[in-house]
Amino acid sequence: MVAPVSRANDEEILEVTTDPAPTQNASSTLPFFSVVVPVLNGGAVFREVLEALRRSSFKDYELWVVDDGSMDDSSTWAEESGARLLRTRGRQGPAVARNLGARHARGEFLFFLDADCGVGEDTLRRAAAVLSDDEALDALFGSYDDEPAAPGWVAQYKNLQHHWVHQQGDPEASTFWAGCGAVRRRVFLDLGGFDEARFVRPTIEDIELGYRLRRSGRRIRLAKDVQVKHHKAWTLGSVIQSDLLDRGIPWSELLAGREGPANELNLGWSGRLSVVSVVLLVISLLLALVEPRWAFLAALSGAVLLWLNRDFYRFLVAKKGLRFLLAAVPLHWLYYLNCAIAFPLGHLRYRWRKLVKAMGQ
Repeated sequence: MVAPVSRANDEEILEVTTDPAPTQNASSTLPFFSVVVPVLNGGAVFREVLEALRRSSFKDYELWVVDDGSMDDSSTWAEESGARLLRTRGRQGPAVARNLGARHARGEFLFFLDADCGVGEDTLRRAAAVLSDDEALDALFGSYDDEPAAPGWVAQYKNLQHHWVHQQGDPEASTFWAGCGAVRRRVFLDLGGFDEARFVRPTIEDIELGYRLRRSGRRIRLAKDVQVKHHKAWTLGSVIQSDLLDRGIPWSELLAGREGPANELNLGWSGRLSVVSVVLLVISLLLALVEPRWAFLAALSGAVLLWLNRDFYRFLVAKKGLRFLLAAVPLHWLYYLNCAIAFPLGHLRYRWRKLVKAMGQ
């Protein structure tokens, strides 16, 4: 159970500085969107994100930047952009930062945006159109675009994978993404916002919020044409940390305590079969070192992986060419291996915490 988003000691953890008048439509009493951007040492990328917001064709919004302890000039750049600036005590995580922004926002919808995600000129307009056309919607989220900003092949692959997964998802979603996602403010506050106690660092706080939204009977739309440009320069180490520690294990733990099937985004049958196939591939390769006849199973497992993911691989070839695909396939299979490792560890952690909680009662 998540407590409602409210604090008696807000004055101890925030500072409000500038007025967002340059970005708010003066014809509205209250803005349609309150754009909330948590930042921690955003660097030059953050300045590009602020500039992209300034170029937005949709003007009926206010901008709140929540600085979570930056040591660079992120706060100064936020003020110069015309944002309203809030500060946490420092390094409290994006759940705390976003909740802080939500408590002070005035818009009908909160539009959460990561500090390394640049909106296109029509991103906010497209999101507003979807929400205005369907008044029964309480939330939506989009995806990265298919032109990642970071040049490295690891970064290109990871961002394109995220784009692909979201583009293949069911529009009637059961999860949420806070990198580029909007939620009705009153609903967000009623549900208690992001779970600050459970998620003290960047992980799956947005997915967990999405599950609570659905359990409460709220509708979430995956709006595939609402896209942002991701600037994160992924490395092999950061990919493994994200897939295994930041996403895989916490998500598996969350699923262990969730009722009903989980088929959203990358949890469909193709992804699950791919996880089984990559486990068989690794085991058979190890066995083949002792007994060569196991090489046949390894080859068969690899062929199944290629077939299951053929559409994604065609997409990568169309975007980046065959040489890029040859480098990306091992990374993609490593992603499935991380999923295979994360699943039992997440379930074990769920059982352990449940046992500890029962013993403490």
